Amino acid sequence: MRAAGWLLAIVLLAGGAAYLGWRDYTASGPLQTAKIVIIPKGAGARDAGELLATAGVINHAFVFTAGTYLSGRAKTLRAGEYELPAGSSGRDAADLIDSGKVVRHRLTIPEGMTSAEVVAMIDAAPALDGAIDAEPPEGTVLPDTYFYVLGNTRQELLARMHRAMEKAIAIAWAERAPNLALASPAEAVALASIVEKETAKPDERARVAGVYLERLKIGMKLQADPTVIYVLTKGGARPLPHPLNHDDLAIASPYNTYVEKGLPPTPIASPGLASIRAAVQPDMRGELYFVADGTGGHAFAKTLDEHNRNVAKLRSLQGGGANGSTPGGGG
Repeated sequence: MRAAGWLLAIVLLAGGAAYLGWRDYTASGPLQTAKIVIIPKGAGARDAGELLATAGVINHAFVFTAGTYLSGRAKTLRAGEYELPAGSSGRDAADLIDSGKVVRHRLTIPEGMTSAEVVAMIDAAPALDGAIDAEPPEGTVLPDTYFYVLGNTRQELLARMHRAMEKAIAIAWAERAPNLALASPAEAVALASIVEKETAKPDERARVAGVYLERLKIGMKLQADPTVIYVLTKGGARPLPHPLNHDDLAIASPYNTYVEKGLPPTPIASPGLASIRAAVQPDMRGELYFVADGTGGHAFAKTLDEHNRNVAKLRSLQGGGANGSTPGGGG
């Protein structure tokens, strides 16, 4: 009888310990606010438990380890970066790590950035690995919001941006307007990059593209200020050294459309989808000029006389400080 009593006591103690352990495993944890925990590759249930305990997600690492074995999670935990909500229990943490629902980071590339600026953003993005092999050619990455996870490489993300741009250009070029004064998708992107820099107003993009295409048709210089700014900033690698002035318009460069006829040799930025569509589906009204109207938009004109009146109006609004027009001081 005495042996049976001891056995019963042991069973009761074991059962009580198991009950208390399971209650601790399933009860809300001490975490007060959400926290990021990284489970490295090759980490087992014990390693994960220790990491969670050190991070203050759970109270006892050994309880987590035992709980994952009892629930069948011990061998299915996945490496990655996880965001543990406040109050997560050990079981909640195990479920999340078993699910593989890792933290997704996002990087938004705004429209109109140069390749140098895009590379700088990717270099500064957290949780990415490695370096970019080389700065991509101008205009070959699509501005958009991209998602990635811990361990993705910078080069992989850049390659995704490049594929997205190739797809966008192919679709836009296939849907281009007839008799377009552009010889190739590359020329469409070059024009789109100028449009992107000229206006942020959605209802003006196609009209601005139309002005430049009218100029291309008659062999008139584009005289686009953004191409000169591209030269002065060395492709976005440095700030604009001073406000654009008339001396700048004479800078010798294949990108300076005040000096050279036609489109610049490459895009001057990464245009967004809207500007790409505007370049291949322009609003052609026979207009050859436009200038800022002082309200955030532009005043368009078909003749030089009309354009000069628009310039004079802008100067009067600015107290005589306007220095010309876009494009080109009247062309």
